[in-house]
Amino acid sequence: MACAWTQKIVTRIREMWPLFPAAAYLLAFLIIVLAYLLGLSFSSTIEGRPLFPTLRPIHAVVASHGFKEALVNTFYFVIIGTPLELIAGLFLALILYRSFFLRNFIRSLFCIPLAVPALVTAILLFILFDFPGGHINHILMGKYGHLPALIHTPLNWRGTKVLALGISLLGKVWRDTPISMLILLAGLNAIDPELFDAAKTLGAGFRARLWHIILPLLIPSCATVILLRSIEMWKEFIFPFVLAGKYSLLGTLIESLYNDWGSSNEAAVVALVLVVCIVITTFTFLIIMEIIRKWLWKGMSRGQTA
Repeated sequence: MACAWTQKIVTRIREMWPLFPAAAYLLAFLIIVLAYLLGLSFSSTIEGRPLFPTLRPIHAVVASHGFKEALVNTFYFVIIGTPLELIAGLFLALILYRSFFLRNFIRSLFCIPLAVPALVTAILLFILFDFPGGHINHILMGKYGHLPALIHTPLNWRGTKVLALGISLLGKVWRDTPISMLILLAGLNAIDPELFDAAKTLGAGFRARLWHIILPLLIPSCATVILLRSIEMWKEFIFPFVLAGKYSLLGTLIESLYNDWGSSNEAAVVALVLVVCIVITTFTFLIIMEIIRKWLWKGMSRGQTA
């Protein structure tokens, strides 16, 4: 028995050995970065003299109203943006899963946002929603062609936190949804088509196939999308920096503390908070997805029994 287990371990090590250099590099880089951030977070300077260890940077960040606001803004950015990308990606993946004329061409069109740099997309949105002369305001005011005038005074789209962050979220979701679509489409293609044929034979409609076959078997792909997109949402910088500059997220706050205020210690504290938030959110989402998976599998079992 022991020899069998030893043989399995040796076989598994041999299979994973080609991945060891990449894993070692990533782990070493992560340790170096975290060690450097911890060193900066517990360091300070008083009258030109370095002080270590100290909690002064942590106290300064925690007591700052700007940090609390940035943390709340980023939390809502993640909670709203991650499900939006999942739902939009699933919708596009379901469209492309069925065979139809020009399917490959339509899939290429859906992937176009990935080819546009994030900075370019953010600047385009800035021009569209500019105040007072943005194109959206001109369209709503009827200045193009024979379009009816819906408003008489231009709207300051980026003048409030909700609108500014909403436009930032719109750009982020539009650009990154193709990634979610491709992951979910790969998950759909991995499902055995015979399951759908059997379900159709038994008279199951699209809604029944979606709830009892597609979603339960697509949970691993959905978990991957949620994991990757939530991390990207937490550390988002470009869209809020360009479109909602005065309404900070954690990513833009780090840049402001480091470049504008010259406080690398406080910037390192915020970066550590960002890492902790990513870890907590990742485990939370994975637990939620596991609960949903069990619930869907129970529904799938009840459907099969019925």
